[in-house]
Amino acid sequence: MNLKALADALGMSKTTVSRALNGYPEVSQATRERVLAAAAASGYRANPVARHLAVGRSNVFGIIYPLLPADLGDPMFLEVVGGVSAALEAAGMNFIIVPVSTANELRSYEQMVAGHRVDGLIVSRTQVDDPRITYLLDAGFPFVAHGRTANAAAHAWFDHDNAAGIRLALDALLARGHRRIALLGSPVTLNFARQRRDSFVAGMAAAGLRPDPRHVIEAAVDRRGGYEAMQRLLAAGPRPTAVIVDSHLSGVGAVRALLDAGVAIGRDMSLVVWGRMADALAGLDVATIDQPDAAGAGKKMGEMLLALQNGVPAAQLQVEWQPVLLPGATVGPAPD
Repeated sequence: MNLKALADALGMSKTTVSRALNGYPEVSQATRERVLAAAAASGYRANPVARHLAVGRSNVFGIIYPLLPADLGDPMFLEVVGGVSAALEAAGMNFIIVPVSTANELRSYEQMVAGHRVDGLIVSRTQVDDPRITYLLDAGFPFVAHGRTANAAAHAWFDHDNAAGIRLALDALLARGHRRIALLGSPVTLNFARQRRDSFVAGMAAAGLRPDPRHVIEAAVDRRGGYEAMQRLLAAGPRPTAVIVDSHLSGVGAVRALLDAGVAIGRDMSLVVWGRMADALAGLDVATIDQPDAAGAGKKMGEMLLALQNGVPAAQLQVEWQPVLLPGATVGPAPD
């Protein structure tokens, strides 16, 4: 049965039936229920192309992502994407990943929006001052940021409490007598890295400590970056007695550097890593600042996209989850 036959059977215009099927608010609840019941009874299925033309929707959401070599092997990334997909599939929508080069990223946003190729986007790896978000706000295009920005009040976002996570790690290390504590961080143009570094500096100051500038390092968010940054920390005298690594991808490289250097982790040097390392080396029980339920976080962002599409204001879609500290064998007392 097509739309015209369904409308004729109901004695309604095609416009009314189409609006009822597509959830337009000007159609009364009684009419909508009658149309939906008749559609279900007749086995009517909307033509997706016609529906797109009628309501201006593609039923597709996406993420434009400058994929790094490590991303496709990153369980956390894959769990988040899986959670987003599950939420959207349950609502009859699709989710796509558009891999791009970093240099072409903003242009890809412009092409997606101008071509109406998706109904909304997730913006990942948010920057403190993010031109992608500025563009989407100016364009009035629906999006959910996976992480805040300096302009966070103006847009929908999902994030973890970065400051609280660093405080948890610092408190655990300070309680074990550590005073020379280092931060192996990601580039502070990234908002999460800036928040985590600021929390580290503030937490050290609250404990009456000032970190050695050589012990606060920015590194690429990958294994090589973590490995090379840890080598720099090991070469700085005096060495830190404890290190916080703000990325699980960098954490794998940092652990490898310590093992290669013959450092007894948890005895010679303590280590806390933000994010679980599924492939932690040598079966090491790493103390972790954990972001529980990555798939659930993705599902939440998918639900937020759908809420935006249904008219919920962006200011009502700002969600912060709390990290937890998972103790591990990599934290021990400060060496004498």
